[in-house]
Amino acid sequence: MNLYEHTIIARQDTSPSEIKQLTEKYSKIVEKNDGEVIKTENWGLLNLSYLIKKNKKGSYIHFKIKGKGNVIDELEKNEAIDKKLLRYLTVKVKKFDLEKNYFGNKEDSEKKESAKN
Repeated sequence: MNLYEHTIIARQDTSPSEIKQLTEKYSKIVEKNDGEVIKTENWGLLNLSYLIKKNKKGSYIHFKIKGKGNVIDELEKNEAIDKKLLRYLTVKVKKFDLEKNYFGNKEDSEKKESAKN
């Protein structure tokens, strides 16, 4: 089984309920193809480096997926025709970093670090 980190960017006018639907939709596609979603992170609405289809911002959703290559093929095939998505990216990794939350609140991560010490 391979390990993948997969990120999708939804349009800036996508509502929170639609974001949840997108997350569920792509999680189900992974599970149908004998894959497993290890972790899902909603990074929220972030600024884009440049305009993509007249959007300045995008809602980022990040998946950590365990599965075979056909899982990613099926995901990307469905994402290519989804009008709510601006971009998607898949990276194959050797292991997951499940500890660090890169896009969480800085205050939350500081509290956790001070609690450890």
